[in-house]
Amino acid sequence: MTHSQEKAERVTARVSGSIRETLKRAADLSGATLNQFMVQAALKEAHKILEDERLITLSERDANKIFELIENPPPPTARLAAAVKNHRTVLSENH
Repeated sequence: MTHSQEKAERVTARVSGSIRETLKRAADLSGATLNQFMVQAALKEAHKILEDERLITLSERDANKIFELIENPPPPTARLAAAVKNHRTVLSENH
């Protein structure tokens, strides 16, 4: 179902008169209705927040540390070696 085929849902907001006037002036300047302007502004901000949540930002130092660990991983600990051995044993018993 495309956006144009979806059933429209109502979203309402209570704002002060001064906020409404500011939004209305901005909507008029952009050539949109107040409703169109508010929906587009809210949607733009929602996409920005969702994208920011999806991305991880690292400092150059942190990124270099991660690359160093990937390229030169530390030796496995005794617990990790035991877990791998146990996993291989379980796999060989099941096949």
